[in-house]
Order: sequence, then C-alpha cells, then structure tokens
Amino acid sequence: MHETESQEDLSPPPPGRTPDDHPYAVFRNANYARYLVARFIASFGMQMLVAAVDWELYKRTGSALALGYVGLALMIPMILCTLPSGHVADRFNRKKIILVTTLVLGLASLGLTLVSTLTAPQDPLFKIYVYALLVVIGLARTFLWPASAAFVTSLVPRGQLARAITFNSGAFQLSSVLGPGVGGVLIWLTHGAWVIYALNAVAAVVCFFLVAGVRHEHKIAAREPMTIKNLITGFGFVFANKIILGTLTLDMFAVLLGGSVSLLPIFAKEILHSGLGGLHTTADGLDFGLLRAATPIGAIICVFIIAHRPPLQKAGRAMLWCVAIFGVATILFGLVNAQCLGRFLAAPDALWFWLAFGLLALSGAVDNVSVVVRATLVQILTPDEKRGRVSAANSLFIGTSNELGGFESGFTAQLFGPMMANSIATGTILSTVGGGFGTVLVVLAVAWIWPELRKYGKLA
Repeated sequence: MHETESQEDLSPPPPGRTPDDHPYAVFRNANYARYLVARFIASFGMQMLVAAVDWELYKRTGSALALGYVGLALMIPMILCTLPSGHVADRFNRKKIILVTTLVLGLASLGLTLVSTLTAPQDPLFKIYVYALLVVIGLARTFLWPASAAFVTSLVPRGQLARAITFNSGAFQLSSVLGPGVGGVLIWLTHGAWVIYALNAVAAVVCFFLVAGVRHEHKIAAREPMTIKNLITGFGFVFANKIILGTLTLDMFAVLLGGSVSLLPIFAKEILHSGLGGLHTTADGLDFGLLRAATPIGAIICVFIIAHRPPLQKAGRAMLWCVAIFGVATILFGLVNAQCLGRFLAAPDALWFWLAFGLLALSGAVDNVSVVVRATLVQILTPDEKRGRVSAANSLFIGTSNELGGFESGFTAQLFGPMMANSIATGTILSTVGGGFGTVLVVLAVAWIWPELRKYGKLA
C-alpha cells in the first residue's frame, strides 16, 4: 500500500496524548482525506436524488405505495447480487470497482434526468422508467458498498479505524443534511426534479476523478472460483460470530421497523406544517427538506461528540440503549402532531413541527452510535481476505432493511389509511408509531438472545 502524508500537523496534541490520538489525526493521511471528500460528494448527490424521486413520485401519483416501491426497486438487486458482489470485492481491485460503479450511478442519474423532462405529468410509463433506473442504481450500489467498506481499512492503520469510520458516517450524515435540504430548495425554485438528477450525474463524475487520484495497492489473494462455498463465506463468518450477528440483527430490524424517512413527504404535506415560506400545504417546499435534514443533523452533532471522546468502553450496552432510544423517539415523532396530541393540547402547527424535528434529530444522534459500533466491529473482527464478503453480508442486512423498511412503511400506511376513515395521514401515523414499538421489542429480544453483545467492552 502506498500512503501519502501531510508534513504539517493539525494542532499540538494535549499533554499525555500521542499525535495519533488526536481526534483529527486521520486527516493527515492525504489518501483517506481525498477518499472522504469523494464519498461525501457522491453521497450528497445521491441524497438529493432519492429525495427528489420521492417528491416527484408522490406529486405525480399521490400514492404512499408508490413511495414504498422505491425501496423495493433498490432492494431487489441487492438481494440477488450481494453474494457475488462480496466475492468480487475480495478477488478484484476494490478501487476499480468503486470507479466503475460510480460511472454507472452517473449514467442512471442522467437517465432519470431525461425521464423527468421528456415524460408527460400523467404518463403511465413514468413510474416504470423510474423504477427500472432505480434497479440499475441498486445494482451499482450493491457492488459499490462492500468494495468501499473494505477499501477504507487499507487506507488507515487499525488504531485510527474507529475514527475513520466515525468521520465516514459524519460525511454521510452531512450529505444527508445538505442533500435533501438543497434538493428541497431547488425543487421549490424550479418546480421540478430534473435539475437534481442532473446535478447527481455531475457529482458522480467529480467523485470518479477524486477516487482515481487515491494511491492505493490492494494485495489480491489467489483468485478462487465463484463457487457456492466461496460466495457464502461472508455469511458463514457472520453467523459463526455471535457479536457480529447480534449487531447486524439489531440494526437490521430497528431500521426495518423504525425507519420513517420514506413517509416524510406525507408528513410534510398532510400532518406537520411549519408555515415557513408559505409552503405549509405542499410537500415540495422547505418542510420536506427540513424534516429530511433533521435526522442527519442529530447524527452530525453525535459524530463530533464521539470524535472527541475516547473509544466506547461498553460498546455493546451503548448500542442497545441507543437503539431503544431510537424506537422511543420514533413513537413520539408519530404522535407529536395536531391530529394526535393536539386533541389534548392546543398548540400552533409550528410548535408541533419543531418538536417533531427535534425528535428526528434525537433519533439521528442515537442511530449514529449504532452505525459506528456496527461498522467498526464488522471491520476489526474480520480478516482482510474476507472483508469484501462480510461487508457484502453487512450490506444485505442493513441495505435491505433500509429499502424494505421503506416499502413496509408505505405499504402499512396505505393499508391503514382506508381502515381509518380513508385517511392517509392516520395510516402514516399508525405505521410510524407501530414501527417504533417494534424497534423497542427488537432491542429486548437481541439483548436476551445474544448476551455476548450486551457484554461487549471497549471499541478499539
């Protein structure tokens, strides 16, 4: 591995702290810094794109189920191709995999631009084109994720891995704030989503050239044939390691049940109204962008708290508590509105909106702890020759829960709506609150089934 380092220190370390213990020491590694910037730009563009797809689909169809199918379209290629994607990440140059998949993502974004601008508002083929391109995006991400996760471990020493993963998470969360926020403003200004799709294509090109400049050498083991035994090695390792299995199970079901991001267009249009910009009756303005930004804002605050603290001493217990708080925050988010608590407490719409915003921020903060613990454990407990396949298994656990969670939320909201006076808003609230309760139950089950996770100590 080749590594380029800056000769200039960031700041003098405090007494008793070595230079490598500095919270930002990992940024002395120019290759990691370049990769992190590329990761941020790519994620920024993708966050804008997903938010724009949700907005445009809901505007054209008015269907919660149409939003749920977004998650399904992204999930299908992940289910079908996770096993070969891990094998490819372990047997081929990971940097080249990142470059190729980034180009595919850019081309798919260009396709969405054309579909958005060339199809009529009520064109029945619009949804088919969008879902097909989302399948392509899902396929590219399926091969990108394990290669990217394993790639970063070769850029930094093990002692800095936890902080590198923390800043990776921070970059993703920052993009999650700026992406939907900027996307919401652009939609408000242009009354369309095509500009966002085009910007994501540009972001993919920029990311490509940044990653191309990373100096990296991947020592590839002897290339083994793509047999069933080799393909399932990652899953075999996960199921043999109770700590990793418990961690992934906890995160998977928490996201599957507790995620409400796909329903935010409905919350912004039907339930929560800030009144900012006169957009309180539409899903295409600042309310949607603010709600999408709330969760990553909380996560970013958490990133800097984690970075300035020593490694978690009781990582397993911290993860369980944080996921439980995530579930409770989800329950309260579903209830804090004029339709629920407003029956007992008169308050302006703006108050309910900002209370809900705060709960989303809290859920983002505690969820980030879970993300850092999970990602760090998966990397430090896995040998390098298996990291691609184990990272692929991790991607399947978490990625499918994200996308299937979006489908589950949309499906249950659509199901409960007609049962509750034909109100999509009521169905959305029930889906969200029920998912929060399910998350808390999952925490209790995981703590009981895998005591090894509950007892896991220092994260380093």
